[in-house]
Amino acid sequence: MPHQIPRISPTVNKVVEARGLTKVYGEGEAQVVALDTVSLTITEGEFAAIMGPSGSGKSTLLHCMAGLDTPTSGSVFIAGQDLSGMKDKQLTTIRRDQLGFIFQSFNLLPTLTAEENILLPQRLAHRKPSRDWYDAVISVLGLTDRLTHRPNELSGGQQQRVAVARALIGRPKVIFADEPTGALDTASAANLLQTLAHMCQTLGQTVVMVTHDEQAAATTNRIIRLRDGRITNDDAVHHTPGTHTTPTDHPAQQAPVAPAQAAPPVPPMMAPATPAGPTAGFDAATPPAGPVPARRAITPPTAPKPRRVSRASTAPVAPESRPAVVYSARHAAAPSATQMFGFGSPYATGMEAR
Repeated sequence: MPHQIPRISPTVNKVVEARGLTKVYGEGEAQVVALDTVSLTITEGEFAAIMGPSGSGKSTLLHCMAGLDTPTSGSVFIAGQDLSGMKDKQLTTIRRDQLGFIFQSFNLLPTLTAEENILLPQRLAHRKPSRDWYDAVISVLGLTDRLTHRPNELSGGQQQRVAVARALIGRPKVIFADEPTGALDTASAANLLQTLAHMCQTLGQTVVMVTHDEQAAATTNRIIRLRDGRITNDDAVHHTPGTHTTPTDHPAQQAPVAPAQAAPPVPPMMAPATPAGPTAGFDAATPPAGPVPARRAITPPTAPKPRRVSRASTAPVAPESRPAVVYSARHAAAPSATQMFGFGSPYATGMEAR
């Protein structure tokens, strides 16, 4: 029989809560307010998109909520646990055991196979995932025949699916995704978004995604818009995650709409595979009856055309005018493996807190 991931009914439990988050960089005239008293609640089963122009504070907000950065003031709660005042070792344990991460760069170790990359955080924690859960995740993500391949033997879409499997394998409270489709082609991006939506709808998984793409955000059931470090709109999208409709505006901090009961169609990349061996009796997710809605392509942004300068001209070219410098979390280095999983820390040697 094909695999099937056990359904987890979405509830109204608070998974992530931000209270009055403020993040300030620099001092004096160079001071920049990246977040200005932001309050936000994410509940179980939501697929929420955080949007805004560059420098709006969306990546800073995600990093603060994920415990990757410390707010200047305010509090963050993960499943009721206050991150304020936690030491680095405690935060690493929270990130490793309760959070999942998907980034634009896949962050796969090139010397490890796909399976070894997926299981690495669990091995660092000296834990073994349920075999049924592991087989179900691998089957739903279409990675059954790619587990022995190394990253350089996989396409971009396959590498990102390995990263998604790594994020899911520990059954995290919430998955934080920072521009997860940024390095993917249109088809792979659409498939990944459909997969994340399917996970939220059928597992009650919670996903918070930062994106620039309006069409990517349209696959979610909530869109939070930031500008100048403040929430300007909090839109509850009245549709099943993974389908595309026009959002309805609501005031900021609006309570999310409960996810629909019916599960969305399974995207093509999630066609169940039949594994060999003793675990072949586990059921896989199968698409519900009825027509499958057409996917809408995600159009990548058009790159600006380079300026042409005549070689015959000897006159100096005036520099292009640039906007005032605006701090963005993207100016900082990407979160390291140590921050996400504890690589190179006491956790890697088995000395983690128990």
